[in-house]
Amino acid sequence: MGQSCVRPLRFLHLRSANTRRFSAAATELSILCSQGYVKEAFNKFSFLIWDNPSHFSYLLQACIQEKSFSLTKQLHSLIITSGCFRDKFVSNHLLNAYSKLGQLDTAVSLFDKLPKRNVMSFNILIGGYVQIGDLDSASKVFDEMGERNLASWNAMITGLTQFEFNERALSLFSQMYGLGYLPDAFTLGSVLRGCAGLKDLNKGRQVHGCGLKLGLEGDFVVASSLAHMYMRSGSLREGEIVIMSMPDQTMAAWNTLIAGRAQNGCFEGALELYNLVKIAGFRPDKITFVSVISSCSELATIGQGQQIHSDVIKTGAISVVAVVSSLISMYSKCGCLDEAEKIFEEREEADIVLWSAMISAYGFHGMGKNAVELFHRMEQEGLAPNHISLLSLLYACSHSGMKDEGLEFFDLMVEKYNVEPQLVHYTCVVDLLGRAGCLQEAEALIRSMPVKPDGVIWKTLLSACKIHKNADMARSIAEEVLRIDPEDSASYVLLANVQASAKRWKSVSEVRKSMKDRGVKKEPGISWLELKNQVHHFIIGDKSHPQSDEVDVYLKELIAQLKLEGYVPDTGSVLHDMELEEKEYNLVHHSEKLAIAFALMNTPEGFPIRIMKNLRICGDCHMAIKYISQMKKREIIVRDSSRFHHFKDGCCSCGDYW
Repeated sequence: MGQSCVRPLRFLHLRSANTRRFSAAATELSILCSQGYVKEAFNKFSFLIWDNPSHFSYLLQACIQEKSFSLTKQLHSLIITSGCFRDKFVSNHLLNAYSKLGQLDTAVSLFDKLPKRNVMSFNILIGGYVQIGDLDSASKVFDEMGERNLASWNAMITGLTQFEFNERALSLFSQMYGLGYLPDAFTLGSVLRGCAGLKDLNKGRQVHGCGLKLGLEGDFVVASSLAHMYMRSGSLREGEIVIMSMPDQTMAAWNTLIAGRAQNGCFEGALELYNLVKIAGFRPDKITFVSVISSCSELATIGQGQQIHSDVIKTGAISVVAVVSSLISMYSKCGCLDEAEKIFEEREEADIVLWSAMISAYGFHGMGKNAVELFHRMEQEGLAPNHISLLSLLYACSHSGMKDEGLEFFDLMVEKYNVEPQLVHYTCVVDLLGRAGCLQEAEALIRSMPVKPDGVIWKTLLSACKIHKNADMARSIAEEVLRIDPEDSASYVLLANVQASAKRWKSVSEVRKSMKDRGVKKEPGISWLELKNQVHHFIIGDKSHPQSDEVDVYLKELIAQLKLEGYVPDTGSVLHDMELEEKEYNLVHHSEKLAIAFALMNTPEGFPIRIMKNLRICGDCHMAIKYISQMKKREIIVRDSSRFHHFKDGCCSCGDYW
């Protein structure tokens, strides 16, 4: 009796030992594969794989990790010869390996030969098509599925939003929801990104409601996507509420918040958050830096920009191309072109974005020849230009009076570079022709181009009419702009300026009446400068600045001195039919003159002055600043909405071509 009891116990003990042995072997197999030792893993544990073919999955995952197509083919041969191909689990892993390695033709061929397909097989193929951007083929496979699961819907919705087919993605989500599939956090994250792409606040709120019903609002992916959606759709407050209500604040959450403020024009708020992030002990990353450096670019706060540049170096992010590109743009927009050049030349590597950023910087400063030389250098480096680099080049030619060169590059876009011109490229060429006085040619280009004109391209031509004082053409072009955007205040102002230059005061009054009737208000000119890490703003008629009275007195004396040097106010550009004295007072108190007077009062002699303005600089201010730079022996750098002007010794870098 005792012996009969011992045998079963011994058998159980042996079976348990074998189970532990196989389990330990499977663990070691998994570790070797994760470290990339595919052949070693197979040779050592082939007994385990033949005993249980599902272990082929470890080897195939390692092939994906090592990006080894040759090893995948070898395993494929073993799977076929061993008969394991009939195992759905193994064949799906093989299909996934080919798909992830970009061998989609092989994957499709394998899919067609599968003895048994399941939902996973279809999902893998959909994912493979999405990976290469072939959404039509992905949709075809999706439509052919007899059975779907949530992963099937997620794969298609994510693919559509990834390639910005956002309306199709939202339509598919509605279809899925209507069929009774309950979305998960991954689904909602993708759909919310689609809403953000469309800037559709109403649909975004509906998806938010869906998340609340399902109890997913606390999920990190959902919360981050929600915040991003609200901010991209213009509701900064709702986005911030979502972020602040998250149980755990992460750097990714802070990045969403900082980027949201920057995208909504709250640049000072973005920089404020950046400082709070550092105080809270978080480590900024490349995403943080791109947002805050861009904010410094918009504010032209060189002091804060330099501090952030220092942080970039400390954290090692200076090797990230996107960060370097942002730094080049920031220094350029703050008027420090030398520093932008230095960063570009010291870069570790450069892609087309970085070259485009530097070409654009030269264009913004009116250095068209430098931009063209850099473009040719880029070609010699073997980089093919794209639509962005060509746009930067055309912009540079336009702002430097290089009409012939610009037109030649435009012609070469398709002929040599195989880049189809977009509306922005045509707008640059219209600007190029308009500045050169070829107004009829510019209009003919707009009316004959294969893309539909927008308000911006017509407004570009309207601005050229102002430069060349063509009042009759300005009226007809203004009608084109206002037909597209009847609320555009800049177009009314441009038209009124042209009519005022021609002393057509009745026409000026008609324009002003149209503005009043439609409730359109002229955007006020604002100029600002940074002094000792503080930004000072100036607006005509605004007395809120603590030194406004002193600035008025100083400016009055300064203008009197300029008149002795030969300066004559350009009263013809004032929109009102008023007395000469009133016109002069109006011109004297333009925001850039107020800012320069403040800077002269509060900075040492010889110290460069950097002024930023939200609108284009007027002809009178341009002339006055040339006189000031000569009389006060100061370099005055003015960034307006279009370009940079470097005033020195009575001359401007734009060559009066702006």
